[in-house]
Amino acid sequence: MKTRILIVFAVVALVVTFAYTASTPAATNKANANALPAAAAQPGNSTATPAEPHPEIRDAIASLRRAKEHMEHAAHDFGGHRVEAIRATDVAIHQLEDCLKYDRD
Repeated sequence: MKTRILIVFAVVALVVTFAYTASTPAATNKANANALPAAAAQPGNSTATPAEPHPEIRDAIASLRRAKEHMEHAAHDFGGHRVEAIRATDVAIHQLEDCLKYDRD
């Protein structure tokens, strides 16, 4: 019973953490905000690569995939909760991928 509660709590904590991470804007680093290379700072120079869209969501997807892999290789089934957590992780990954697809439209 304790392990079930622990597993459910861990899955909920992961989902809340990823949802919070994906919804909060990244803080800017003011010390490095103006530290552009001289070549990129010149007008008309297009050597700078554009920023990746939504890096937090992409990081969350990668973290969920790693968590899923750990759960798939777990030594115990935890009374079926491991399988349920893997399904929930798949749903979360799918939802985040849909978020990225929706943004491209």
